[in-house]
Amino acid sequence: MNSTVFDSQVFGPLFSTDDMRRIFSDQNLVQSWLDTEAALARAEGELGIIPQQAMEEICSKAKAEWVDIPAIGEFYKSSITMVPLLKAFKKILDNDAGEFVHWGATSQDIVDTGLILQIRQAYQLLLGRLRQCERASYALAEKYKDVVMAGRTHVQHALPITMGFKAAVWASELSRHVVRMEEIAPRLFIGQFSGAVGTLASLEDRGLDVQKRMMELLDLAVPDIAWHTARDHIAEFINLLAMIAATLAKISHEVLTLQRTEIGELEEPFFMGKVGSSTMPHKRNPQVCENVIALTRSVRALAPLAVEAMICENERDWSCEIAEWDFVPRACLLLDTSLEKSVDILENLIVYPEKMEKNLFHLKGLMLSESVMMHLGQKMGRMSAHDIVYKICMAVFEKGSSMEEALLAQPEVMQYFTESEIQQMLEPHHYIGLATTFVDRVLAKRP
Repeated sequence: MNSTVFDSQVFGPLFSTDDMRRIFSDQNLVQSWLDTEAALARAEGELGIIPQQAMEEICSKAKAEWVDIPAIGEFYKSSITMVPLLKAFKKILDNDAGEFVHWGATSQDIVDTGLILQIRQAYQLLLGRLRQCERASYALAEKYKDVVMAGRTHVQHALPITMGFKAAVWASELSRHVVRMEEIAPRLFIGQFSGAVGTLASLEDRGLDVQKRMMELLDLAVPDIAWHTARDHIAEFINLLAMIAATLAKISHEVLTLQRTEIGELEEPFFMGKVGSSTMPHKRNPQVCENVIALTRSVRALAPLAVEAMICENERDWSCEIAEWDFVPRACLLLDTSLEKSVDILENLIVYPEKMEKNLFHLKGLMLSESVMMHLGQKMGRMSAHDIVYKICMAVFEKGSSMEEALLAQPEVMQYFTESEIQQMLEPHHYIGLATTFVDRVLAKRP
């Protein structure tokens, strides 16, 4: 019976992908634990700590499909350790090999390492989709580098920019997230084999050898010291996902805003059959963008929880661990879906240059007030020019007239400029500053 939006047959596609559900499925969870137990057994078998025959039996049968997973769930009603797995695993092992599973380990060693194995799989999927978003943003920046549009500050027309400039800002931010993801890997992919309180007392002088070989087999870094109660790298990972989520939300919100009927400069991907309303057939709603915004809110909400889970007591505290079992999969599932949908938005974004061109003149020249002020400031000083241009702009705004007409009727301005010069000052295509230069600078760093 489905009980969450992630595995819902109705809502599932809005909240999760098949790939990420597989990573955090019960089957893969148990397999990650068994992979950890098998690596431990192989390391100890190679070092002569457990019998060779037991090692081979453990490794050959460490397959989740052979284990009674529902039985593990039943055992968890009375235990939160590895005992439920060990009981189920022992049933399929012959020749008393089950007596040598988990030798010298503590439950959290297996749970923590298993979690890192799952996170590593999720990480590869997330990083791949993030790079797709990055590439799509670079492509938009290059394609629309010279397409002039209204730049907006505080949701108001400000100065002209280009669509490529806007996309280059997205690309630059996404590129930094890619770097952050790459940088976090050495801090994140660290295994755990430390014993009951982290001292490996159960294996005495063989502990470090087992730990080293076990991590080699799992392709994980060896921990400097137990991280049973040091959860900072998990918190860092979730907070990085929250930052990526914030960027995706910003991009989706920008598309949503510019898709407003009154603006109409951008539109999320559309195809015939995409229905916006059950009662208004004309609607082309930005529903994918809204989906991304909703999902990323939930990802960002998990960041404080991950930090809170860093506060662990003494040398072991399951309250931290159990919280991670919940929020790590959720963060990965939600962000993965956000990234998948963002890839579609960015790769298939509909851009309307003609509407951008039209909107440049929506304020009838007011958007070029800085241009006028700077030219006039060269004649009389910036502050004096600002006062004069401000009064002219407010009058134009209230009356709905044009900036050109108002300037031509103002003697304080016309004593310095010709009509042709005024027209040049009010030409938006001539006042994009270094927008295209900055786009080129971003594109030069494209991977």
